[in-house]
Amino acid sequence: MTATNGSKSRSLPDMSDEEIIESIAKRIVRMRMAVPAVFFLESTKPLSFLGSQLLVFLEPFVQTFLTVRNYERFTGMMEDRSNVEKLIRRMEVLDDETREEERQARAEEKRRKRAAKDKKQS
Repeated sequence: MTATNGSKSRSLPDMSDEEIIESIAKRIVRMRMAVPAVFFLESTKPLSFLGSQLLVFLEPFVQTFLTVRNYERFTGMMEDRSNVEKLIRRMEVLDDETREEERQARAEEKRRKRAAKDKKQS
């Protein structure tokens, strides 16, 4: 571990398990990777320990939003299938909420355009 990572780990507070899951789920949904992430997690759930070891490989990517200590906790959490399930469910909920917000925004934009067009024609 480098001095930079170590000091970063000490300067930021540790997150609870729920906060770690929430942070990762939000980031995955924001990147529009929820479907492949859910597919991956569902397919590796029976091998959750092996899947958690793959996370060690992905460490540089995930460290963009977790400290080293929290990432180490996350890889340990993913050995437990119930935590894998929690992450999957949270990503699905957040993805559904995001899609609904986007759908409503598109519908609102259509209404505004239609109203502007009607106003022009009047």
